Amino acid sequence: MPPSEANRDMATQNVAVLGATGSIGTATLDVLQHLDRIDGANQWNLWAASGHANLDLLAKLLDGLHRPPRRVVLSDPESAIHFRSRHATAAMQICTGPDALVEVASDPEVDIVVAAIVGRAGLESTLAAVESGKRVALANKETMVVGGSLVNATLMQSGAELLPIDSEHSAIFQCLGEKSCKPRKLILTASGGPFRSWSAAQMDQATPDSALDHPTWDMGPKITIDSATMMNKALEVIEARWLFDLPAESIEVVVHPQSIIHSMVEFEDGSVIAQLSPPDMRLPIQYALTYPRRLACQVPPLDREQRWDLTLEPADRERFPALDLGFEVAAAGGTAGAVVNAANESAVGLFLEGKIRFTDIVPTCRTCLENHSFEPNPTLETLLRLDRWARKEVAKQANVDRPLRRSGE
Repeated sequence: MPPSEANRDMATQNVAVLGATGSIGTATLDVLQHLDRIDGANQWNLWAASGHANLDLLAKLLDGLHRPPRRVVLSDPESAIHFRSRHATAAMQICTGPDALVEVASDPEVDIVVAAIVGRAGLESTLAAVESGKRVALANKETMVVGGSLVNATLMQSGAELLPIDSEHSAIFQCLGEKSCKPRKLILTASGGPFRSWSAAQMDQATPDSALDHPTWDMGPKITIDSATMMNKALEVIEARWLFDLPAESIEVVVHPQSIIHSMVEFEDGSVIAQLSPPDMRLPIQYALTYPRRLACQVPPLDREQRWDLTLEPADRERFPALDLGFEVAAAGGTAGAVVNAANESAVGLFLEGKIRFTDIVPTCRTCLENHSFEPNPTLETLLRLDRWARKEVAKQANVDRPLRRSGE
């Protein structure tokens, strides 16, 4: 059957990838091309993509597609002029700014939004996709950390689907299976990051280069530093509280250096179900796109011809105080997540610039949390105002004359 005839029987899945040049975004484009080759029921189409600073990589990624996207969203007009002059085609509309992200996320032609913008900068576009009733493949954990109550209320109204891409939350989603079985504990696994065996004194002398040397995952700099402080796990605890509607005391963190067990669920009868797979983000990305179907994935399976060492260790909260902070924020809800997330983004940026020590990151976040005016039921405007306040507060603590920009800006 000629391809044109075959396509008449295929449904088109138009996908918007917000944050296309990050590690999740590039993996998503790889998954889309794979699905377009092997999925007999759907034609997978990159309808829109967004990028920030790495315009050459964005152009390279789009040049590798046999169908270019309808829209490309860039951070600012200057980037758009540069990109349009070198890479644009007549069929490609180039837009700029956060309003364009919201427009793409809510466009009626888009079926699935992959929310992969790093940091708080992804909140508005993700919320717009949820408001529009779309399937949202969520990699941007900060959306739930900052605005989990707002997102959940919007989900109830719109009927959107929110499917996690984070390997830990995807694992929990898969382990939960039958919705009528109530879990007793959600057990998030953590690699332990590059400083798993470092003492507190060693971490006090840590450099950005040492903190960016992750032993398992290939991620962007902000997420890699979060792994080193274990703030990423703190944020995942907060995210899990909102995604799965369980209190903070029903969530645990254990260290699993091999990154094969991605998370576990303990049920009321004491049974524990775990999800295992290679440490490759293409697998949870594909599952979020094709759910509830499971299709052949390009990720090589686990090698069962070799001996496995699967280690589980208690998380050391004394050396990694971000964990206690995460559980406190998950229990508090309200505006706590917005403040800690903004403070962490700014503090990580200052550490990467060499302006504060690695061990200053978490205390800085705690100080902001303790100094802010807590509100239990914030509006979006309140969350955004406190986001700006926390960034200024971090700059003031560090004696920097400007607040750091959000990740993705």
